[in-house]
Amino acid sequence: MTAERHLDRLRPAAARLARFTGRTLRGEWHAIVVDPVRQFARRGLSGLLLAFVAAFGVIFFHDIAQHPTGAMWVTRLGGVKADLPLWLSLLRTPVSLYVPALDLPVWAGITQLFLAFALAELTLGRSRTLAIAYATTLAGTLVARLMIAIGPGWSGLGLPAACGQVLDTGPSAAVVGLFTYLSVIRRAPVVFTLTGGSMVWESIAVPNLAGREHLIAVGSAVVLGLLHGRRARLRALGRSLLPTRAPGPSRTAPTAPTAPTAPTAPTAPTAPTAPKASPVLPVTASATVPAPVSPHSTSGRTPMTSLER
Repeated sequence: MTAERHLDRLRPAAARLARFTGRTLRGEWHAIVVDPVRQFARRGLSGLLLAFVAAFGVIFFHDIAQHPTGAMWVTRLGGVKADLPLWLSLLRTPVSLYVPALDLPVWAGITQLFLAFALAELTLGRSRTLAIAYATTLAGTLVARLMIAIGPGWSGLGLPAACGQVLDTGPSAAVVGLFTYLSVIRRAPVVFTLTGGSMVWESIAVPNLAGREHLIAVGSAVVLGLLHGRRARLRALGRSLLPTRAPGPSRTAPTAPTAPTAPTAPTAPTAPTAPKASPVLPVTASATVPAPVSPHSTSGRTPMTSLER
């Protein structure tokens, strides 16, 4: 009976967990696979321009690096090391996105690179894809330089100076950053586990410079993903943190005293002007009806009788 009661209590929790897992996987499938496929069907091959450029760039630099002279020029154009001057590292960082790592299989890296840039371009657009790829790669490069400058110690945060002569990770930091950013904004835990989780395991299993740079790329992509779509809130927060001035009384500059005006000369008396005649209004003849003459009054005289005549 006790076991049956435990099973009865666990069944609702197991059912809720199964429904949650199903909804999460279905949402991730639509966000990572279905929506990009719809965008590809609408935009065609033009929606994969960055993916093709990145893949062909890696193939091109890989073929050139097979010869000693070509390898020297590839290192000069896109080889980033921590012991280089900062301006030179910043100048080579965009080209380093296409320089493959020498200790990794190039074809596996090209596949991951093409898939990461394709999904990001179809989901985010070209400008944001390039911005995320460059930002995560640059973050890994700069923080690695800081770790080497700190030196060994600091609870394992610093790195020895010999790591400054190791080449940068190349496009792998951009690939990890793009996958992590997509998994954060699209709420895809499976993709995040396969990318960010694998980088964490790699840095623990093989503690080297590449593992540190991958971890930094993952962390920067997580931060950028959490800030996605919150530009208005960040602007409002920044404005609220800025000190505001209370409007005080306006201080006006004192006005200069005006110069005294010169006295005016007396003017000659003017002749009196004749009064203007008022306009004569035309008299209109009114049609008056003569009053009736009474027979008893005629111009003040009494009428004469026939005997007086």
